[in-house]
Amino acid sequence: MIGNANDRLVGTWRLVSASSALSSGERSTPYGSSPVGLLTYTEDGRVSALISYSDRKRLSVFSASGESQQSLAEQAEAFKTFLAYAGRYTFSGDQVTHHVEVSSIQNYVDKDLVRTVRFDGDRIILVTPATVINGKIQVIELTWQRLLAGS
Repeated sequence: MIGNANDRLVGTWRLVSASSALSSGERSTPYGSSPVGLLTYTEDGRVSALISYSDRKRLSVFSASGESQQSLAEQAEAFKTFLAYAGRYTFSGDQVTHHVEVSSIQNYVDKDLVRTVRFDGDRIILVTPATVINGKIQVIELTWQRLLAGS
């Protein structure tokens, strides 16, 4: 252990579940019923997050010359169903802030993504502030399971 407040965050985590709640109380699964994801916090203050939506389709094959054979619609769907970002993080009290440096969504670059953190044994729950998504105010809750070394 590194002996500071970040100890509980440092490591790699696998996404267990993701749900969103509307202000009306209605719940949904923003990344599908069984998304896959990895979240890594390093001792030196770096974070990387990857989330792959459920049931992503395989892309068409590449030609012998390496040219992409995917249609624009297929490429758009692949982009739409995968989220990745990385940068630095700060952790204070019950909040972690991801200071985004690179992202699959360019609008996140140079932005701070603030999450409330709850610890539950070897799991962490990250909760977003209320955010407008697809025209509706939502709060997203992501539950992550700590991976053991070598897993």
